[in-house]
Parts: sequence; structure tokens; C-alpha cells
Amino acid sequence: MNIRLHKNATTTPAIRKFIQESDLSERKLAKKFGISRTTVRRWKKRDSVEDKSHRPHRMKTTLTPEQEQ
Repeated sequence: MNIRLHKNATTTPAIRKFIQESDLSERKLAKKFGISRTTVRRWKKRDSVEDKSHRPHRMKTTLTPEQEQ
């Protein structure tokens, strides 16, 4: 299986899935995987184990009404 992770990713999809399904505390999970509690908290509340896009979601231009049509 070819996994493409963000270059600064500290976890893999398998670790993320374990975090999401675990009943351990944030502190114990963070210590077990050598990551911050913030990272554990972030993955606990997400639905997916995949990295999100890091590209902008909005265009940085403004269009006139004529250009929009």
C-alpha cells in the first residue's frame, strides 16, 4: 500500500485509527506515540484518518459581475 503523507506528519493512518478507537487518555496516547496532546486531540475529533488538503480553498481574486457570468 502506497501512503502519501504530508512532509511534516507525525502519525500514520494506522496510528490515527488507533487514536480514534482508543479509550486511553490523551496524555497516555501522546506519550505512547511521542506526539503532543494537541495532535491526539485533533485526530480524536476527525472522522477520517487521511491528511486534509493544504491548498487554499478560496480564490484570491475578485470578479466583476460580468466576469462571473
